Amino acid sequence: MPELPEVETTCRGIAPHIENNTITKIIIRNRNLRWPIPNGLNTKLKNKKILSVTRRAKYLLVKTEVGTLIIHLGMSGSLRILPTTEAVEKYDHFEIQFKDSICLRLRDPRRFGSVLWTKEDPLKHKLLINLGPEPLDKEFNADLLFEKSRKRKTTIKQFIMDAKIVVGVGNIYASEALFLSSIHPKRLAGKLTKAQSLSLTKAIKKILKQAIKQGGTTLKDFTSSDGKPGYFSQKLKVYNRSGEPCLTCEKPIKQITLGQRSTFYCSSCQK
Repeated sequence: MPELPEVETTCRGIAPHIENNTITKIIIRNRNLRWPIPNGLNTKLKNKKILSVTRRAKYLLVKTEVGTLIIHLGMSGSLRILPTTEAVEKYDHFEIQFKDSICLRLRDPRRFGSVLWTKEDPLKHKLLINLGPEPLDKEFNADLLFEKSRKRKTTIKQFIMDAKIVVGVGNIYASEALFLSSIHPKRLAGKLTKAQSLSLTKAIKKILKQAIKQGGTTLKDFTSSDGKPGYFSQKLKVYNRSGEPCLTCEKPIKQITLGQRSTFYCSSCQK
C-alpha cells in the first residue's frame, strides 16, 4: 500500500505537469472503485483550470476553479503523467486530459482507490475532518503524543498508526520509528513516558523525512508508462527482515502480528 512518503512523492511528481493546466476531458472507464466515481465530472470540469495539487494524509487534493477532486491510491493505485495517445491498459480506470495533450491517468488493479468530488472545503469532507495532525507539522509533538496516550490500553504501534492521533504513520514506518526510538511495539500506549514520547515523535519525523527525501530521486518516474508505482526502495532496519541480524546488535529480528499487521522488532534493542 502506498504510504505517506509515496503519496507525497506522487503529489510532487504530478503537480508541475497539471497545476495551472486546463482540463479538456474527464474519462471514466470503470467508476466502481472503493466508492463509485461521481457522475457528471466531465461536465463540471471541462475547460476548468487546476489551481493546486496538495496532500492531506494519504489523500491527494486536486483543486480546480469549481471544486476539489479527492484522490486516494488505495492498496495498489498509481498516477501517471502520459501523452493522451498512450495506449490504455486494463486497469486504467480514470483519466484527466489536458489542453497540452497530456493526461493524468489512475491505474488501480485492486480497485481500493477512490476519486471523490466536493465543492466545499475538502478539509471538512467526512473522510478528512476527523484526521489527526500531519506528522511533519509542529502540531505533532511530544506533548501531544503523551497527552493523547494517557490511559490508552492499545499497543504503542497500533496507537501511532491511528489516523485520529497522527496521520501517515503506516505499518512500515511505525515499525521503523519504534526501532529507532528503542520502544517495544507491544508496550501499552498509556505507559509511554514523556522521554519516550519525545524520542518517538523525533523518530517518526526523521524516518518520514528520510523516506520523502529518498523519493525525490524518482520524480521522473511519474512521466513513464511502465505501470510500476514509481516509488522508491526503502533503507529499512527491521521491517520485513524477520530472522535477519539486527543492524545494531546482530541478534535476529523478530516478527509478530499486532492488529492483523506484521510487526518487526529487535528484542534486544527494543525492551
